[in-house]
Amino acid sequence: MKIMFASDIHGSAYYCRKILEAFLAMGGERLVLLGDILYHGPRNDLPREYAPKEVAAMLNAYKNKIYSVRGNCDTEVDQMVLDFPILADYGLLSLEGKTFYATHGHIFNPEHLPPMQEGDILLYGHTHLFKAEKQMAEGIGEITLLNPGSTSIPKGGNPSTYGVLEEGRFRILTFEGDEVASLKI
Repeated sequence: MKIMFASDIHGSAYYCRKILEAFLAMGGERLVLLGDILYHGPRNDLPREYAPKEVAAMLNAYKNKIYSVRGNCDTEVDQMVLDFPILADYGLLSLEGKTFYATHGHIFNPEHLPPMQEGDILLYGHTHLFKAEKQMAEGIGEITLLNPGSTSIPKGGNPSTYGVLEEGRFRILTFEGDEVASLKI
């Protein structure tokens, strides 16, 4: 099973097209969006080809393949134009025998963990910085932290990225196909 993970589209029609092109090219079965889908937020510059209505139309065409969580820039108004649910603060996914706690990252994150058990995976966006690492969490044991980075407004000098889970490996890729991080989960 191939699953794609993307975060922080922020209304960029350009990067939404890139996400969907990559998703179709890889033969993805599910697309997990980690929030901040349509609005750029007051702290960010307008992303390339800012067109939230166009982004909504593109994503709605794949509504049966999308799982999503709410980002700090997502609101009920956004839900009115999207045909798939986006307002949950988190989602629990059971993938490849592992429990993924999917969230945007503004509420639950590596500094404020949700209820987790040893071996669980925190999957989040929000920081606009990609990450794929294991860490010891006090009182829990080893957990995995995965952040696919930002598709449209990367920070820290990073490129625009997304994540792919396939056969027990989480890979973070640029839209040019370069792997910038990889972790066996």
